Amino acid sequence: MDVSRGLEALAVSVRPRLEELPAFQYSPDHVPGPGDKPDPSEISFSGCSCHSASCLAPTCSCLHYGENYKKMSIETEGCELGFSKPVFECNTMCQCGEMCQNRVVQRGLQFQLEVFKTTEKGWGLRTLEFIPKGRFVCEYAGEILDIQEARKRIQLQTSCDSNYIIAVREHLYDGTTIETFVDPTYIGNVGRFLNHSCEPNLFMVPIRIDSMVPKLALFADRDICADEELTYDYSGKYHNFLPIEEQSSKQEGKESKKPCFCRTKSCAGFLPYDSSLFQKDAKRKSC
Repeated sequence: MDVSRGLEALAVSVRPRLEELPAFQYSPDHVPGPGDKPDPSEISFSGCSCHSASCLAPTCSCLHYGENYKKMSIETEGCELGFSKPVFECNTMCQCGEMCQNRVVQRGLQFQLEVFKTTEKGWGLRTLEFIPKGRFVCEYAGEILDIQEARKRIQLQTSCDSNYIIAVREHLYDGTTIETFVDPTYIGNVGRFLNHSCEPNLFMVPIRIDSMVPKLALFADRDICADEELTYDYSGKYHNFLPIEEQSSKQEGKESKKPCFCRTKSCAGFLPYDSSLFQKDAKRKSC
């Protein structure tokens, strides 16, 4: 049976039975949640004027920072910016063709995935086929929240609740920070079934297509074999540049409410803990 109920480009199977999954509304894209946040479905970017089948840097306005993909795989090598390169895909308003090489995440799922029951971590997600390094795997979609609503929801969680809310902080070259809070607890996609690992095989990249609200896209950090569980680092530190003060402010694992069961050699013992979501007077900027 298809977890996505036909809303994804490919069906997502489930084992053992679909009826045993936690109740939630499936959405392949972000939806606006409570709080004063922009509508993630709103088109606010102007498109490129490339009248070719596929865009190329530096002539395409969407590729201001260079090529984003090479043969459908994300380009992560050779960045000389000193910070994580912002990624903008061609969008609805662009003049280029639908098969443009700068349209990857927006095409949706490209590999057969399966939701399955793990032995220690509840539900998980695995691939049913080989995934080459650098390829797009899935999004982490859900309700877009403001800091107040995110803090309210996470403080109501108990040690028995699943970890769903994610805070993505993008540190810009000018010292400012853009924060995005996503909660797929009630409305979300297949990404909600991904488990944390201290040695993950996926890494997350904010991808912008139609607006400043980023799609949280997960890419393969290495070649991934068929039937292998898919994981990422809940803290967001993996494969991302962080300022020194941000790294030092992260709490030690002992502050977390929940144990980690990734069983890797570098396992911290506890799931990542974001102390900022428990500080009532914390000041943040958001997009």
